[in-house]
Amino acid sequence: MTDQTASKADSDNGVRSYLAKHLREYGLLFALIAIMAFFQVMTGGVMLRPINITNLFLQNSYIIIMALGMLIVIVAGHIDLSVGSVMGFIGALAAVLIVNMNMSVWLAVPICLFMGGVIGAAQGYWVAYWKIPSFIVTLAGMLVFRGLSLWLLEGQSVGPFPKEFQIISTGFVPDIFGIGRPNGTALAAGATAASLIFWLGLRGRARNRQYGAVEEPMAFFIVRNAIVMGALMFVAYKLSTFRGLPNVLISMTLLTVVYAFITENTVIGRRIYALGGNEKAAKLSGTRTERLTFLAFVNMGILAAFAGLIFAARLNTATPKSGFAVELDVIAAVFIGGASMSGGSGKIIGAVVGAFIMGVLNNGMSIMGIGIDYQQIIKGLVLLAAVIFDVYNKRKQS
Repeated sequence: MTDQTASKADSDNGVRSYLAKHLREYGLLFALIAIMAFFQVMTGGVMLRPINITNLFLQNSYIIIMALGMLIVIVAGHIDLSVGSVMGFIGALAAVLIVNMNMSVWLAVPICLFMGGVIGAAQGYWVAYWKIPSFIVTLAGMLVFRGLSLWLLEGQSVGPFPKEFQIISTGFVPDIFGIGRPNGTALAAGATAASLIFWLGLRGRARNRQYGAVEEPMAFFIVRNAIVMGALMFVAYKLSTFRGLPNVLISMTLLTVVYAFITENTVIGRRIYALGGNEKAAKLSGTRTERLTFLAFVNMGILAAFAGLIFAARLNTATPKSGFAVELDVIAAVFIGGASMSGGSGKIIGAVVGAFIMGVLNNGMSIMGIGIDYQQIIKGLVLLAAVIFDVYNKRKQS
């Protein structure tokens, strides 16, 4: 075998090895593209219309925000079944404070976020320090906060909210360039985000090369970034031809960037993965596992509260049924995004993509007029397929 042949064989083996280890990430990206293309055809072009893309962000923002917190809880080796009920309870609390008691929005919102943190702390305390399984604690929380929502609202819907509260969800960023249509702010934001992603990718490659880590093949890097950057610019252009950037998209993006940075580039992020991978080993290495678990639930409570405010602002009312079964979509998004039920693995970007897959499925099937019964069946099968693929991929690698 010549040196050139050996080099080519090593290169092929390297590509196959890299693909095997990152198959889930590439699969998620192409699955989302394939699902959107399918519904674009089946809905006669409705899926990718500017107004529908805007609705996709508005309808799924609260799911994505809670998925960020749920990923951390699941990576730490736990689960939170109460997020839907907490979301509904916080929306009810906001309605009572703002509508019934005429409290200022600027005072009511911090109170609601603080209450979400208190709820997370109350549940996290029993899980972290009393070692009660999170499934039991949060199942109890789901029932408790569902009942508290009914009690607060007295079984009735409360609304409408003032305009300054509604803009949390239904507002749009004004065009600072004054162009109108297409919206200059949306186009500039899309170009900036695309450039930033490419720059961060190049920086990551340089860092991997410096530390001798397995590097993504250049062809894969170019194709993946071209797809992501093209998709960002496409979405930015579509939004620019409607009303521009929704406020919730800005909130969602900032939270995603912050949580991705924390989980991938900080000590506390590495400790969360260590906690979920092997709690005893993490504790022996000096990690305060109880406090970390406690903080994971506090964080989840705050994000559920924020999602509750966004949901209430979008509906412009608080109803006793708000948040019903939402926890199932949140948990499904995280598992579709590649998180492991046993903890210790999963990425923020994966959870966001998983949430978008669930959102596109909901939106596309609704446009096509598919009944809620069939929608539930299809979403369940998608979740099962994602978990089976994850288990199969891990067995293949071991």
